[in-house]
Amino acid sequence: FRSGKYVYKPIMNQTCCPQYTIRCQALRFQTSKSHKKVLKKMLKFIAKGDVSKVVSEEEPMDSHIEDVAACDFAYKSESHVSQSELTPLSVDHAERAENEDKDTGETKEEVNVQTVESGSLQICADKDTPVPGEPSHSAKIVHAPPKPGTAAKLSSKPPCRKAKDIRKERKLQKLLQNQMCAFEGSQFQAGDQVFLLQNSKSKTNQPKTIEDFVFVSLPDDARHKLEVRLVPVSFEDPQFKSSFNQSATLFARYQMAIHKDTPSDCGENEFTRFLCDSPLEAENAPNGPECGYGSFHQQYWLDGKIIAVGVIDILPYCVSSVYLYYDPDYSFLSLGVYSALREIAFTRQLHEKAPDLCFYYMGFYIHSCPKMRYK
Repeated sequence: FRSGKYVYKPIMNQTCCPQYTIRCQALRFQTSKSHKKVLKKMLKFIAKGDVSKVVSEEEPMDSHIEDVAACDFAYKSESHVSQSELTPLSVDHAERAENEDKDTGETKEEVNVQTVESGSLQICADKDTPVPGEPSHSAKIVHAPPKPGTAAKLSSKPPCRKAKDIRKERKLQKLLQNQMCAFEGSQFQAGDQVFLLQNSKSKTNQPKTIEDFVFVSLPDDARHKLEVRLVPVSFEDPQFKSSFNQSATLFARYQMAIHKDTPSDCGENEFTRFLCDSPLEAENAPNGPECGYGSFHQQYWLDGKIIAVGVIDILPYCVSSVYLYYDPDYSFLSLGVYSALREIAFTRQLHEKAPDLCFYYMGFYIHSCPKMRYK
């Protein structure tokens, strides 16, 4: 990894802040729920110009954990914890409260209960007092005999289903119906129907790739136009030379707004030394990508204006992300995450021309540095 012309490698057994290499196998990369959310947000902004629902989602450098495991517990302050959460109820107390609520006509939230053959479960409090907002690990589980008629009431309720599963089932039924109409007039066997149903499931269950979100075609009446240009870092290149002033101004705005630098710390000389000077020499290998190897600026042009620049190195085996700076006015688009996803898709695209190029590097992860946690 490098900073300008300075190439460095940390000595892990001597440094006070261990730096861990972040390497992504681009060919095996699969978009998560949070990734798709960022990509769809950008597509919606370009197509419709809608920013009403995303203005509050600014993310300069803080980490965002959106894919939370199902076993995690949400934190609650002491003022938001009810008395029923602090003191576990026995079965008798719970049924007594339920009868009182029925008498007063209060509505209750529907709860899915899983029946157990050995009977219902009774939770009794231990000696230790539970901490507000945290799950009680000292609770004892005691088996208690079920009340007469309780099992019959519970078994009569239909099982709860997710809306996502219901939509999938309806879509499969519609596909099956359309395929059966296409073969109208011919006799259908039971095996043919099963084959069509399995074929429909295999098509609909295929997850979308990152290319399905990045290289999607936009409508002709889109509100904005986004163009990504790959420019070699060389003052001899006409595109790099013509966009240098605009790019340097954007770098200064980013450094002062996000990193609180002074104007003297992010002038043109500092910009050139940090992100334009490179120890790599441009090379066009016969079995390499069409753009060649070397240092590049991946510029994001929105309606004729640069809003972000990703500094990358294209090497024989990987694409290395050196730095990213963007317009703070567009931080609601999560440009840090979006540019990383675009660079992963770009790495996969280069792999088609250069089979050995299959890795994407994001520099180092330093746990004690808050600015690194977003990676």
